[in-house]
Amino acid sequence: MNETVQLIPTSNLVLALIPVALVITIMSYWSLNAKAAIYSIMRMLVQLLLVGYVLTTIFAADHSWVVMLVMLVMVSAASWIALGSVKAHRAELYLIVFVSIAVGCGATLMLITQVVIDISPWFEPRYMIPLAGMTFANAMNSVSLAAERLLSEVKRECDYSQARINAFQAAFIPTTNAMLAVGLVSLPGMMTGQILSGVSPITAAHYQIVIMCMIFGSAGLSIICFLWLSRSRMVQSLAG
Repeated sequence: MNETVQLIPTSNLVLALIPVALVITIMSYWSLNAKAAIYSIMRMLVQLLLVGYVLTTIFAADHSWVVMLVMLVMVSAASWIALGSVKAHRAELYLIVFVSIAVGCGATLMLITQVVIDISPWFEPRYMIPLAGMTFANAMNSVSLAAERLLSEVKRECDYSQARINAFQAAFIPTTNAMLAVGLVSLPGMMTGQILSGVSPITAAHYQIVIMCMIFGSAGLSIICFLWLSRSRMVQSLAG
């Protein structure tokens, strides 16, 4: 199969904005919040272009400490964003969430990158950073749902054991649904990207299976760590 990726000229990239402009025009005509849509599009463009340049620099550096520093920033940001649903308790819960995501995702990521894929060198940025990004983002969403549901249940003076069960079930629904839908309802972005770049669909499917197992495991372990650490009286008093 062709192993090259079809390049997209800047002029063609601009053409991709035509349907975007059409939607925004109709939103404006219908007196909807077109400004918010324009802001989201502009922010998306700036963020993706910046991250493209940043990743190019990181990949060129090829140093383990750079990769670890980037991952530390990613975990720190994910932990802070995860507590967006319980902003009043961010300061008290931040360390718990940070440890939960770091442990749950870190253990899973090491297994996948060092044993399953067996990347060389062990910190290979082209593998480590994208996989870490997917893992941290998914765990962030899962822990966010768990935190919101746990505090809600404890505030209702629900027994902690039952509150923990309810929180885990609620937080794990998106991950479970993703496992059910993959390949049947949706073709994941990584698998699509590999196929477009010329990789065999079978090879792409193998990688996607690894990714889905990584997402499932990291999300589950992060939720479990959070719920276990949150059993402290501090968290229960916050909800009281």
